[in-house]
Amino acid sequence: MKTPFVAAVRAIVSKDLRAEWRSRELVSAMALFSLLTVLVFSFALELDKSAREAVISGVLWVSLIFASLLGFNRSLSLEHDQGSLDALLLAPVSRSALFVGKLLGNFTFTMLVALMLLPLMTALYGVNLLDGWALLTTVVGVFGFSAIGTLLATLAVQTRSREALLPIALLPVCLPFLLTAVRATKGILGGAPQSEWQVWLQLLATITSIYMVLCLLLYRFVLEE
Repeated sequence: MKTPFVAAVRAIVSKDLRAEWRSRELVSAMALFSLLTVLVFSFALELDKSAREAVISGVLWVSLIFASLLGFNRSLSLEHDQGSLDALLLAPVSRSALFVGKLLGNFTFTMLVALMLLPLMTALYGVNLLDGWALLTTVVGVFGFSAIGTLLATLAVQTRSREALLPIALLPVCLPFLLTAVRATKGILGGAPQSEWQVWLQLLATITSIYMVLCLLLYRFVLEE
């Protein structure tokens, strides 16, 4: 008899959160990497206020995407190297529950990093990133990116060159998230009319929904590989 879907998801998420709480390796590495990225951009782009407003959305999303690459790779590598992934596959748990559990764990870690970056970048760039719409855009974009990242990281972790394969596979796929999220965030932070940036936010939500459905359908095939 299979474990109920919600119970299985809760167990996987709580396992990941407990493991991270004990080691404090994943989020700290992601946060440090993203912090260094933001500082490099801050020192390199000594620009006036209008120019900072033009680039800050790109800096935010590039920092989050590259930090996420580190997190996805590390998260699934630990599962694979310790044999946890094989144990989960043997457990009476649906593949969809396994995917959603790993997705929510990766999403939580990436959002923690995002919540650290937003006030830091607000202070460094002098632009308010703590706007409610900007936060919503961040949540939607990170969720969609975490979905496709979890799928491809599971595929890449089963290869010898996983550290190189994941960025090569993931970066082209994440371009729709990057383009729409940057456009929406830029419009929100720049004070553009709501009708201009809301289209990009809706497109981001649509892309996230499509990728989520595709990942749910494909995950069991990835695991079988």
